[in-house]
Amino acid sequence: MANLQVRNIPESLHESLRRHARENNCTISSIVVTAVERELKMRDWQKYLACHPRTNLGVSAADLLAEERNERDAELA
Repeated sequence: MANLQVRNIPESLHESLRRHARENNCTISSIVVTAVERELKMRDWQKYLACHPRTNLGVSAADLLAEERNERDAELA
Protein backbone atom coordinates (compact mmCIF):
# COMPACT_ATOMS: atom_id res chain seq x y z
CA MET A 1 0.00 0.00 0.00
CA ALA A 2 1.33 3.46 -0.88
CA ASN A 3 1.88 6.33 1.54
CA LEU A 4 0.91 9.94 1.12
CA GLN A 5 2.24 12.84 3.17
CA VAL A 6 0.35 16.12 3.39
CA ARG A 7 2.25 19.18 4.54
CA ASN A 8 1.24 22.60 5.80
CA ILE A 9 -2.19 21.64 7.11
CA PRO A 10 -3.67 24.54 9.07
CA GLU A 11 -3.71 23.80 12.79
CA SER A 12 -7.47 24.37 12.98
CA LEU A 13 -8.09 21.76 10.26
CA HIS A 14 -5.77 19.28 11.93
CA GLU A 15 -7.56 19.78 15.24
CA SER A 16 -10.92 19.27 13.54
CA LEU A 17 -9.65 16.04 11.97
CA ARG A 18 -8.27 14.89 15.32
CA ARG A 19 -11.58 15.64 17.08
CA HIS A 20 -13.61 13.92 14.35
CA ALA A 21 -11.39 10.84 14.54
CA ARG A 22 -11.69 10.69 18.31
CA GLU A 23 -15.50 11.11 18.22
CA ASN A 24 -15.86 8.39 15.58
CA ASN A 25 -13.28 6.01 17.02
CA CYS A 26 -11.19 5.99 13.86
CA THR A 27 -7.91 7.36 12.57
CA ILE A 28 -7.16 10.61 10.78
CA SER A 29 -5.80 8.49 7.93
CA SER A 30 -9.11 6.68 7.48
CA ILE A 31 -10.99 9.99 7.47
CA VAL A 32 -8.65 11.44 4.84
CA VAL A 33 -8.79 8.33 2.64
CA THR A 34 -12.59 8.35 2.79
CA ALA A 35 -12.69 12.07 1.89
CA VAL A 36 -10.32 11.60 -1.05
CA GLU A 37 -12.31 8.61 -2.33
CA ARG A 38 -15.55 10.61 -2.08
CA GLU A 39 -13.98 13.56 -3.92
CA LEU A 40 -12.71 11.35 -6.75
CA LYS A 41 -16.09 9.62 -7.11
CA MET A 42 -17.79 13.02 -7.28
CA ARG A 43 -15.37 14.17 -10.01
CA ASP A 44 -16.01 10.95 -11.95
CA TRP A 45 -19.76 11.57 -11.66
CA GLN A 46 -19.33 15.18 -12.84
CA LYS A 47 -17.31 13.98 -15.85
CA TYR A 48 -20.00 11.41 -16.62
CA LEU A 49 -22.73 14.05 -16.47
CA ALA A 50 -20.71 16.46 -18.62
CA CYS A 51 -20.70 13.88 -21.44
CA HIS A 52 -24.48 13.77 -21.59
CA PRO A 53 -26.71 16.48 -23.05
CA ARG A 54 -28.86 18.56 -20.77
CA THR A 55 -32.59 17.98 -20.83
CA ASN A 56 -34.85 21.00 -20.91
CA LEU A 57 -38.18 20.17 -19.31
CA GLY A 58 -39.52 23.67 -19.98
CA VAL A 59 -40.13 24.10 -16.26
CA SER A 60 -37.78 24.42 -13.33
CA ALA A 61 -37.19 21.38 -11.16
CA ALA A 62 -38.31 23.43 -8.14
CA ASP A 63 -41.66 24.15 -9.80
CA LEU A 64 -42.16 20.47 -10.68
CA LEU A 65 -41.33 19.46 -7.13
CA ALA A 66 -43.74 22.04 -5.67
CA GLU A 67 -46.47 20.80 -8.00
CA GLU A 68 -45.91 17.18 -6.95
CA ARG A 69 -45.95 18.15 -3.28
CA ASN A 70 -49.19 20.08 -3.74
CA GLU A 71 -50.82 17.07 -5.43
CA ARG A 72 -49.58 14.76 -2.66
CA ASP A 73 -50.90 17.11 0.04
CA ALA A 74 -54.27 17.31 -1.71
CA GLU A 75 -54.48 13.50 -1.81
CA LEU A 76 -53.60 13.21 1.87
CA ALA A 77 -56.10 15.86 2.95
